[in-house]
Amino acid sequence: QLSGKWFLVSMASRCSYLAEHSHQLEATTMTVTVLDGQSLAISTFRKLDRMCWEIRQHYLPAQAPGRFLLKGEGDCSKVDVVVGEADASSFVILYYQKGRSISVKLYGRSSLVSDAVMDKFEQRVRAVGLSEDVTYHFPTYGGWHTVLRETRV
Repeated sequence: QLSGKWFLVSMASRCSYLAEHSHQLEATTMTVTVLDGQSLAISTFRKLDRMCWEIRQHYLPAQAPGRFLLKGEGDCSKVDVVVGEADASSFVILYYQKGRSISVKLYGRSSLVSDAVMDKFEQRVRAVGLSEDVTYHFPTYGGWHTVLRETRV
């Protein structure tokens, strides 16, 4: 269901790097490939310093459906990934938890999602104790997406 291309629409996180560099956010896409029927190969593309970068990750299946483990180097760098809610044709909300820190990401099949989907995302963000002041909206390659999001109040 999650296979294919996704656009990062919004993210809620207390990450200090994100807060300090939020004015430099660039359009980000993710391509998901299901491997062996369970694990996911994730390829994330984003622009940085006028260059396109690809980040490849492998999400391993965890103990329950919709749960994955992203392993880094060393024990303390593992990230639990949970599919919070998804409609494979339009959006997916993912939770990323490392230790006591949690982030919530909203991906869409297009770079714009409906108000109903955005409302679901905002409810999920509040449910984990995050707020609007740590929620960031990502621009599209055209740049007009940011303007639309700022006018949606």
